[in-house]
Amino acid sequence: MSKCQSSEPADLLKVLDFHNLPDGITKTTGFCTSRRSSKEADVAYRVTKDAQLSAPTKQLYPASPFPEDFSILTTVKAKKGGQSFLISIYNEQGIQQIGVEMGRSPVFLYEDHTGKPGPEDYPLFRGINLADGKWHRVAISVQKKNVTLILDCKKKITKFLDRSDHPIIDVNGIIVFGTRILDEEVFEVSFHVYENLVPDSSCKLELLP
Repeated sequence: MSKCQSSEPADLLKVLDFHNLPDGITKTTGFCTSRRSSKEADVAYRVTKDAQLSAPTKQLYPASPFPEDFSILTTVKAKKGGQSFLISIYNEQGIQQIGVEMGRSPVFLYEDHTGKPGPEDYPLFRGINLADGKWHRVAISVQKKNVTLILDCKKKITKFLDRSDHPIIDVNGIIVFGTRILDEEVFEVSFHVYENLVPDSSCKLELLP
């Protein structure tokens, strides 16, 4: 599927123990109700406000530092009109280092060990609505000083990411799913495609169908 020789993808749903259906998590129908290769519909997880999902960041990359360049691939359906973070990575001091926002004109939050970029410089993807109540395939690719969002394998927007030349993301903190979710917010995440965090963003984009 990919030509890159980097380490294996980090399956966030596995790390966060979705398959054991913790509180606030239920199974539902996913992105495709039928596929040629399977008689059954895709499986997805519905995440409600009762869910409390977190894990040590080191579980993503236990034998290596957090990659400078990486990609996040997810298939998700957010409640219409919502505005909240799907995933967040915090450092040991509780500062949010990475965040993927789902909503209208979503923001990619990123803060390296030097505090760059500042909140006023977080990449903002205008003209994108990830909270329209529909399923979307979303790929976010971070490479050097650019971050690219690809929506449904078609629409592609690249923004400048004003980070350090050799940024460090602290792996001694935690990764949290659904932090800042509003009381009524519901996320459905496709298990069939699953949510991945992959080193070497140039390779990750080859996984798009």
